[in-house]
Amino acid sequence: MSQPNSNPMNDVAELAAFRPVPRTGVIYVTVEAQKRGFRLDAPGWCNLGQGQPDTGELPGAPERVTNIEVQSGDLDYAPVAGVWELREAVAGLYNKLFRRGMKSQYSAENVAIAGGGRVAVMRACAAIAPIHLGHFLPDYTAYEELLDVFRRFLPIPILLDPKQGYEFTREELEDEILGRGLSAILASNPCNPTGKAVQGDALASWVDTARDLNCALLLDEFYSHYVWTGDQPIVSAAQYVEDVDTDPIVVFDGLTKNWRYPGFRVSWIVGPRRVIESAASAGSFLDGGGVAPMQRAAIDLVQEEPTLAEAKALHTEFKKKRDFLLKALKDIGVRFDLEPQGTFYAWGDLSGLPPSLRNSDDFFQAALEQQVICVPGHFFDVNPGKRRTGRPSRFVEHMRFSFGPPMPVLEEAVDRLRAMVADAN
Repeated sequence: MSQPNSNPMNDVAELAAFRPVPRTGVIYVTVEAQKRGFRLDAPGWCNLGQGQPDTGELPGAPERVTNIEVQSGDLDYAPVAGVWELREAVAGLYNKLFRRGMKSQYSAENVAIAGGGRVAVMRACAAIAPIHLGHFLPDYTAYEELLDVFRRFLPIPILLDPKQGYEFTREELEDEILGRGLSAILASNPCNPTGKAVQGDALASWVDTARDLNCALLLDEFYSHYVWTGDQPIVSAAQYVEDVDTDPIVVFDGLTKNWRYPGFRVSWIVGPRRVIESAASAGSFLDGGGVAPMQRAAIDLVQEEPTLAEAKALHTEFKKKRDFLLKALKDIGVRFDLEPQGTFYAWGDLSGLPPSLRNSDDFFQAALEQQVICVPGHFFDVNPGKRRTGRPSRFVEHMRFSFGPPMPVLEEAVDRLRAMVADAN
């Protein structure tokens, strides 16, 4: 009987086929915290690095879903494009919230369901032709690997200026599209991590520009219910689309943030039918489709009345947490290029702190000693393929603080950070 080959050189040869994949910002800080004893139910930790909102009961919000019925048909694979009834419900929600009285309306064929936000964006990216695709700096950390993995299109960075409050005008958008030959732009709106929200006339002008120049706008709207400025509690580019099947506008959203069900892993893509068809085809080889029982549970959640009730409740509670955290961080010396207009993140500038805490990695390590987790800013300096080398990140002195946790956690975290800064003086 032959013996298994235990030559360690063979193991090296096999492993050489795989490349190391860097951890995204939240995963990195979580792993580092776990080395010091952090876990989700560990007492004493304040997780201001978390990318999810508080998932508990909120005053005035619909009752939380804690039990899900599994139908006999749910034992089979769900359709790759999603359960039809949920696709219809999502389309109906967008029409009621953003397209009342408009001739062009979304249908189920304008919606694809996916198993989480990253999967939804990944499907769309897999369907993109060999083009120049613009992305902003800073932006969501997971875009870095996503923009590099397919190698079909060339990602082009677009720098946003902290001194201008990360503002980006219609004229600047036109210049970038024409000057760099962009055929698509991927962005989070409101932006993770800066909290910048493009809304109202500014968002309408972005949609107009995309239509006029035939440049696809791929907008991650996962924080679109967390809007702290303007006169609309919910923001979406879908409001400014003229023709749902010809305007090159594709939006992503899901239950993760806006409905506060991150564990359900239910997301969607809304856009022209041909885009949805391509994204569904990409899903057939990328992920195979979402989980049927979770999709069916989502149907009742995405109706107009419970959606608006949830949005109103989270706006009331999270606005309090936003204002508290901003004031507390300012009091200890953190500055802000832009106070968050959206999301549940505060994008802090550490340059006014004692020298030992101005580098975000140093601040992160010092905060870990206080059992406080936050995310260093350089993770959001999206750099697909690590093509920009040999220079430090522009955001090495920035830190993302989440006000997703409950208020008592924020209060305790601020007390610890205040003491940490005082000791460093």
